[in-house]
Amino acid sequence: MLTRVLTSFAGRFGRVEPRRAAAAFVTGLLTDIEVKTCWQLAEQAGHARPDAMQRLLYRTVWDADAVRDDVRTVVVDRFGDPDGVLVVDETGDLKKGVHSVGVQRQYTGTAGRIENAQVGVFLGYASGHGHTLIDRRIYLPVSWTDNRARCQAAGVPDEIEFATKPDLAAEMITAALDAGVPARWAAADEAYGNSSGFRTHLREHRLGYVLAVSRSHLVPLDGGKVKVRVDQVVSELPASAWQRRSAGAGSKGPRFYDWAWLDDVTTDADPDDDGEHSLLIRKNTSTGELAFYRCWTPRPATLADLVRVAGIRWTVEEAFQAAKSQVGLDQHQVRLWDSWHRFTTLALAALAVLTICAADAATGEADDPTDTALIKLTVNEIRRLINTLIIRPIRDLAHRLRWSHWRRRHQARARRAHYTRRLNLELQP
Repeated sequence: MLTRVLTSFAGRFGRVEPRRAAAAFVTGLLTDIEVKTCWQLAEQAGHARPDAMQRLLYRTVWDADAVRDDVRTVVVDRFGDPDGVLVVDETGDLKKGVHSVGVQRQYTGTAGRIENAQVGVFLGYASGHGHTLIDRRIYLPVSWTDNRARCQAAGVPDEIEFATKPDLAAEMITAALDAGVPARWAAADEAYGNSSGFRTHLREHRLGYVLAVSRSHLVPLDGGKVKVRVDQVVSELPASAWQRRSAGAGSKGPRFYDWAWLDDVTTDADPDDDGEHSLLIRKNTSTGELAFYRCWTPRPATLADLVRVAGIRWTVEEAFQAAKSQVGLDQHQVRLWDSWHRFTTLALAALAVLTICAADAATGEADDPTDTALIKLTVNEIRRLINTLIIRPIRDLAHRLRWSHWRRRHQARARRAHYTRRLNLELQP
């Protein structure tokens, strides 16, 4: 599978050197090295210096979007299903400086508060065969798009203008559908479900959706004559309105919730869209915590369909966790627009290797369930096996010592430059 993924985009590189560097980069992301930056990846690959890895991200001519398309094709070939779900979510990477593309103080779920961070919007694909991430966009706040000099310094193309996170999500969904990705549904959290423009965009593509909305979200009832907060709807529901259903299997078994479904919701944006609007409410059976979903389907759907899609949304959280813990999605130390997209694309390629291998292993175990005492092979365990059986660590003492000397010399030069710059600033009148 590693060879298949690497071969899928090998033709995107015009010269053999960057092609080999990209293969070594993706392979390095699968290793068990602690930090996956260009320095560490180059040392793991047996290079004498990090130059080849750094050029791959900064200067080498290649199209990261084209490589993303190739990786997406491999994923769809394995996971594609007409009943597939496109799942949107965002994740943040905490930063210390102000020069990395898109960075500013902003809310990120990674920290659960406002921090200095980059935020990326990602698109996942999920079906009964498996799930992984297939696309990405960096979010540029207004503080960036209104400062063209700052954008130019970070390599942001001149045509890039401000786009909200729902706008970025809509772009990725359109690109996936235009590329023939089979999907019947879309799912997202309330940051996207609250956006009427995003919901309209999905309806225009005839893509059914189950989108979380905030408890203060207004829904039109009684043919659109009155708008009511979704949390106020709950108090009017009789006990018979709730049904207990599983939202899918979790790590500890089926995830049972109580669900209520109101099918008399009318859209406030396009009442003549020839579809089925509804409101889905989920209640935690232990805590009573509520969650709300705006739903739409071009054709009638069942409660079981909507509950399944609502549960599938959590696959993107699992994908983020695997991408960060297993292939270093958040370990890039890059500042420029192209570098962020290139690193992230190669990380998605490494993640595709793990998720497809895990899915293949699960399929094989289902066909021959000889040992029920074992859990299915996880993405984490697949990476451990890759490191044990395939990737051979370099144990050459001279190579390791050369890298130790190179790092220390580089860090000494950087420290001297920092001290000199700070001294010059202090001496300025």
